[in-house]
Amino acid sequence: MAKTTGRHHTRIAARAAAAALTAALVATGTSAVAADAPQPSLSASANQPATAPAAAAAAATPAFRLYGANSAGILYSYGANGKGGLTARAYSGKGWTGVSALMQVDHQNNGRSEGLWFREENGNMGYMEFDGTPVKIGYGWNIYSKIVSPGQIGGAAGGDMLAVDTKGDLYVYLGYGDGTITKRIKAGYGWNIYSAIAGNGDLNGDGKNDVVARDKSGVLWLYKGTGNQKAPFAKRTKIGSGWNQYDRLVSTGDINEDGKTDLIARKGGELYLYSGTGNASAPYKAKKLIGTSGWNAYKFLF
Repeated sequence: MAKTTGRHHTRIAARAAAAALTAALVATGTSAVAADAPQPSLSASANQPATAPAAAAAAATPAFRLYGANSAGILYSYGANGKGGLTARAYSGKGWTGVSALMQVDHQNNGRSEGLWFREENGNMGYMEFDGTPVKIGYGWNIYSKIVSPGQIGGAAGGDMLAVDTKGDLYVYLGYGDGTITKRIKAGYGWNIYSAIAGNGDLNGDGKNDVVARDKSGVLWLYKGTGNQKAPFAKRTKIGSGWNQYDRLVSTGDINEDGKTDLIARKGGELYLYSGTGNASAPYKAKKLIGTSGWNAYKFLF
């Protein structure tokens, strides 16, 4: 099984080796209905959410640690260093092979993540609470080309998920606040024009979570959140061009501790920070180099 080492701030993720992780997921015995309706899979006696997620309170600005998983499945994490950059990496576990997506989720609106959503290469979707046990929340998720957890986007209390299928249709999964999620809600189409989607917090100061999307020509677009689960984003606005120079875009929230959501971009082995401004017309400041080399060692950054 997974090996866990220490805690950073108040918690650190529990890890699982691939075979044990798969066994734990299968052992729940819950049959999810493909990607259309993942079902809770904790246990028969667990409290099963039967109603819509509760309404959200005002959310804190996210300030997650940045995690990186290499091809060997070894996980490292980085925190904010108080100087606008990142701390030295800390070993955070191993066994994260056989997965095709990893993302953090905040269930409590406190700006800290409580666990990980992950997709296995076989299409199983799972959730693991930090220092907890993996549970299966669905299967058939290989129909999606992109899966992102941008925080609350549908007006409910827990963090939510966005998923784009191979046709370009956009779906919203609302979180119940315990790792389980609702049936999907179609929220758009044509999203297969984008090669990257990122977000974790509010970029324009209106209290709603936003995302950015990079199209295949390298133009970055802002989608301002509406809080409406059926139409979660307003019409896109252009941020800038030239973003194809980056092979990864990810947001963990506020890195430079100014209360605004930032964006991290990787170019080869280098890592750059785009500090948030809170202004929709120019949501980011000029880039700042925060990692000089070695960042291309990570298969996943989240």
